[in-house]
Amino acid sequence: MEFGPISRLSQRKQKILAAVVDAYVETGEPVGSKVLAEQLGVSSATIRNEMADLAELGLLEQPHTSAGRIPSHLGYRVYIDHLMGKLSIPAEEQRYLDGMLLLNAYEPERLLENVSQVLAGMTRCAAVSTTPSGSEAMIRGVQFVQTSRRTAMVILMTSAGTMKNRIFRCDFDLTPEMMRIFFRVLNQHLAGLPVAAVTPGFIQSLGASLGELAILMSSALLAVLEVARDSMEAEIRLNGQTNLLFYPEFTDGNARRVMDFLESRQELSRLLFRKTEDSRAGSHVQVLIGEEIHRPELSDSSLLVARYAIDGQDAGVIGILGPTRMDYAKVMARLDYLAVSVGRMLTELLQEEE
Repeated sequence: MEFGPISRLSQRKQKILAAVVDAYVETGEPVGSKVLAEQLGVSSATIRNEMADLAELGLLEQPHTSAGRIPSHLGYRVYIDHLMGKLSIPAEEQRYLDGMLLLNAYEPERLLENVSQVLAGMTRCAAVSTTPSGSEAMIRGVQFVQTSRRTAMVILMTSAGTMKNRIFRCDFDLTPEMMRIFFRVLNQHLAGLPVAAVTPGFIQSLGASLGELAILMSSALLAVLEVARDSMEAEIRLNGQTNLLFYPEFTDGNARRVMDFLESRQELSRLLFRKTEDSRAGSHVQVLIGEEIHRPELSDSSLLVARYAIDGQDAGVIGILGPTRMDYAKVMARLDYLAVSVGRMLTELLQEEE
């Protein structure tokens, strides 16, 4: 969905388009020429002519014959990319957000759950966050904890900040010496490897290289394979879906279709991690409006996604799904701030553990 150079619009048309978007976001009502004439100090006739031109360009729509105008999806895109002012988070709100995050700063999964809860409450939209994906992460180390006479837990730690665990059982009594052997052998072969390298073939080759020791470690090796697989997948935290029921845009079954999509974790994950070029200059936030999402059930929605990084590496995302009529500047500022804060906290946590 492209418009072309913003220079195609005169300064007055740009001001009118921005004013229509701002007024419609605030009131939810189509914007008439009289309101804009008073605001911009131009005659109603001039405003009507300019709005008609903007409609011909596909930037405004007229929902009813006698009604005012509302922004089209293309109008929102031009507004976000070229006309919208950049907001900063007020210091008081920064302190509030920092305080909320610090409640779970030392538990990555609870921290990300908390982020989506805070966003859902602040934006009155559906909010989503993902745990760090280990698809490009390195293995930092493997730990073992004996849980009973014949069972133990393997814990795999990655450079993405994830810690996944799995219980395994042996056919013999475990001893502290065996635990030390498991720890030494597996860290020797796994530390520093990409998580993605831990495949069934790799585990089979590793087992073959261990000789007789492989018999003792077979259960542990299988547990390592499973926990590496778990580390590769980003878990999704979703909050605030019911907020969408209160918007008139989601009526006549639209809300149900959106809800069904959000419950499809695989489809949602694929959408969240899709690379786009729609991020606004100077912002980490990507904005997809209506048909840009390429999902028919989300044709009346906007998706805003911000990636957070751990130690300089892309790790996961936080995002908002809501109606196209939203305060983009405010939501983007909050997403941007939270993405940077989450990345910083997870990076510091990772460094403390080293």
